Amino acid sequence: MNWKRYIKNLMPAMLINLAGMVALTLFLLANGSSIDAVVFIAGVWFWVFVIYIVVSYYGRKKYLDKLLDMTDQLEEAYLIADLMKEPERADDEVFYQILKLAEKSMLENISAVMQERRDYRDYIEQWVHEVKTPITAMKLLCENHPSEFSRAILTELEKVDRFTEQTLYYARSEHTQKDYAIREIQLSDVVHGAIADNKYLLRQNDISIEMEMVTDTVYTDDKWVRFILNQLIGNSIKYRTEKPRLTFYTEQQSNQVLLFIKDNGIGIAEADLPRVFEKGFTGQNGRNIQNSTGIGLYLCKRLCDKLGIGLSLYSGNNGTTAILSFHINHFLVRYFIEFPISKKPRLFGAGLNSPALLTFLLEFCKKT
Repeated sequence: MNWKRYIKNLMPAMLINLAGMVALTLFLLANGSSIDAVVFIAGVWFWVFVIYIVVSYYGRKKYLDKLLDMTDQLEEAYLIADLMKEPERADDEVFYQILKLAEKSMLENISAVMQERRDYRDYIEQWVHEVKTPITAMKLLCENHPSEFSRAILTELEKVDRFTEQTLYYARSEHTQKDYAIREIQLSDVVHGAIADNKYLLRQNDISIEMEMVTDTVYTDDKWVRFILNQLIGNSIKYRTEKPRLTFYTEQQSNQVLLFIKDNGIGIAEADLPRVFEKGFTGQNGRNIQNSTGIGLYLCKRLCDKLGIGLSLYSGNNGTTAILSFHINHFLVRYFIEFPISKKPRLFGAGLNSPALLTFLLEFCKKT
């Protein structure tokens, strides 16, 4: 709180007190009071008023600074009125009621926006379901009538299927905790599943697959990881070179399992690497190929951050390597192995099956 502005606001009260002091001084002198007595009384009045101003200023400043600190610590600053004590001063009461009304209005607007987003997400999910049904039927029809033409159609159907999946997962990515189930998975199973999802594109583009020691077990959600692998495999297909090759292997480093997805494609320009996870960024290669959306890697990074998985990319003249980092923690491993789902211990009053708490555990594991 600014001292000069505070004094300026008190100027009317100061002028009234000054006028009162002058009036009292004249009254006392007119009634024969000694000058010493008049000076003493006027001095007492003056210093009492000065002390009141100083004490009032620092008391007010302390109160407002506390409110500012509380507001800075809040993620939703509009909720500050809920943490405030109802003020005793009449002028503060007016501002308190204004804050309450603003909070109510904000919560109503947030609720309306959230409902719109839920409706949009539900619509997208329904739309994807309606689109995938005929795609699946067409795939079965082509598989039952193999020919060069049907294989070409299957390749294009797989591209359409990939884009519909990307749309669905993009809509769901904001609320992964509602569709998030951590369990023990074999990375080899997830990798094989992702390869199967892309079998037509891999076969059509004559891409050789190499699996080198993908034997590790991790604790995560296999559905989301499979989607991330699908996006990375799709990029390797899109930016392939002659005699394309895709290699999968794992390594253990301290408390991490690293899954490597390596290709021998055209690579990523060094200037583009720092921006590959930005939404809508296609880079030099994406602009050349002209069918890049700039959503795939952005969505992968967004999902990895929510799942507690590290994601990094390295690229050069010999292709690109994507690395997924799964954190290992002995407490988490023991928890999943030794306790059945129905008997898991409770922490902070919440079941450890809770998606939010599982996310917290993964974040904790990253730091330990």
